Amino acid sequence: MNKWMKGILGAAAIVFLGMIVLYVSFVISMRPDKEKEEEVRSQAAHYLKANFPDHFQVYDTLYDNMGNFEFDYAAKVRDEANGIEFLVYYDSESEQMTDTYVAKSWTQELESNILPYVKKTFGERARATVFFDDQIGKTLKLSPDHPGSYKDYQASPMVRLTLPRKKKDGDERLVEEFISFLKTEAAVKQGTVAVEYIAENGEILGEEWSKEW
Repeated sequence: MNKWMKGILGAAAIVFLGMIVLYVSFVISMRPDKEKEEEVRSQAAHYLKANFPDHFQVYDTLYDNMGNFEFDYAAKVRDEANGIEFLVYYDSESEQMTDTYVAKSWTQELESNILPYVKKTFGERARATVFFDDQIGKTLKLSPDHPGSYKDYQASPMVRLTLPRKKKDGDERLVEEFISFLKTEAAVKQGTVAVEYIAENGEILGEEWSKEW
């Protein structure tokens, strides 16, 4: 075997080994650190004891290995009284533990208020997902165990309509009527409705669009 062929094989071997190292590093980075999971569980337990009634319990942890959230680890907490699930985590900006309970409580409230209308207007397979700012409770200085109602505040939710079909000519009119319902019947003072068209297999059927009020 000449030197030229040996050089090619050697370079290929180095590239192959490099790919293996990168793959192993990626797999390791995707796995949560057990010690950090236990740490956030412990921090959350103390936080709950100081701020919430006894029926709030940590049931799992969340490891954000994709950078979707502002934290790496969070505790998943459930309100055993009503089934609301939310997150408790360390906020590096305030250097304190914080939670998303008010946002999730308001989300459940608004979704239950609008779901019958959405099903009747857009079809049984239509979905409506509500998003409030996770820090809305902290911003408004609300007590976690007394979140109140979104109706009492100038909250601005995002309501995402997912329709399992292509866009129709009458959709903009239907969304305008939905916004009118949100303002009058659901008492949402301001917000945004975003509409997406996605088949049940995940195929995107049309361009997403939105309206604010």
